[in-house]
Amino acid sequence: MKVLSVSDRIVAELISDDSPVAKGTVDLIIGCGDLPPEYLAKLRVMYDVPLFYVLGNHDIRHEIVPQGCDDITGKIVTRGGYSFIGFSGSRWYNGNQNQYHEREMKAQIWKLWFGLWRLKRLDAVVTHAPPRHVKDGEDRCHKGFNCYRTLIEKYNPRFFIHGHIHRFFDKPEDRVTMVAQTQVINTYGHHIFEL
Repeated sequence: MKVLSVSDRIVAELISDDSPVAKGTVDLIIGCGDLPPEYLAKLRVMYDVPLFYVLGNHDIRHEIVPQGCDDITGKIVTRGGYSFIGFSGSRWYNGNQNQYHEREMKAQIWKLWFGLWRLKRLDAVVTHAPPRHVKDGEDRCHKGFNCYRTLIEKYNPRFFIHGHIHRFFDKPEDRVTMVAQTQVINTYGHHIFEL
């Protein structure tokens, strides 16, 4: 399954006739937050594939659901035989929406323990914020979550896809950090990978 992941920055070429991603070449789109609902809806229509998304810390219009897209926050979903779990938001830093203390995010993960226990394998974790100490920041806003590291260690997902950390990459492989057997991918802007 080929996946187009997006976050944090509108990439105008992706919704233009001159898109670098040819129609019919991706099977799923994943949105990792801080993108307008209209942009997500245009991506879904243009590529005519399912779109799963979570919210970022700047998604203030969260009540507007992008048409035809699925918010997977706090859910375990499957598509094409692959399993996905999603968590929205970032670390708490000023009290706005979609910001969580470590214990609050840990509680969100804990709510899904039974579903995670029943899974034969977890293919992808979709979040806005990164795991702690995986190329995250040291300021209050951009620190990752320790509980995401625990999630990786316990369930061994094949992929952990996030946004939030704004970096440009010279090569696609620069986006990827291995944590045990899990590929942690910073999808800032956009990225294509094979699930």
